[in-house]
Amino acid sequence: MRAGPTRRPPPNDVRLDELDEQILWALFKDARTPNNALAEQLSVSPSTTLTRMRALREAGILRSSHAEIDATAVGLHIQALVFVRLRPQARPEIKSYSQRVIMLPNVMDIYFLGGEDDFLIHVACTSTEQLRGFVATKLSMDPAVASTRTQIVFEHLIGAQHRGHLHSFEEMRASIT
Repeated sequence: MRAGPTRRPPPNDVRLDELDEQILWALFKDARTPNNALAEQLSVSPSTTLTRMRALREAGILRSSHAEIDATAVGLHIQALVFVRLRPQARPEIKSYSQRVIMLPNVMDIYFLGGEDDFLIHVACTSTEQLRGFVATKLSMDPAVASTRTQIVFEHLIGAQHRGHLHSFEEMRASIT
């Protein structure tokens, strides 16, 4: 098994109760929900939701709340997924490589993978020319990289925006039979 980028896992002693999960589910579906509306939705006081959210953040469970923008509206008309395979000798550089790449301006997300490729990098660019230049100079030229493979994204659906038919994480955890 390869060593990957370090991620702060939730402590083993953190136990989520039903209210914690309800808060996380509501924020997963819409992180813009104001605290007062969240408290009303869950039939608890605003101070309760605020205290719980603070504890979830401190435990590393609630990591961020962010806005999902329409990339084309800000001039980033081309999105792509770039699969990156590192050279076998570069395995010790996995963490430093991911830290370098996440700082590049066109990188939206990075996924460390198991399997044939090491990383999946989601990028947004103004044009296919900018994408080609970005992959050729910023990703492929890194001495740690053995190869890249680029796939253009035609459409990107955000999972949380299509979860209206679900009511909790329990439905996601249910056994697939």
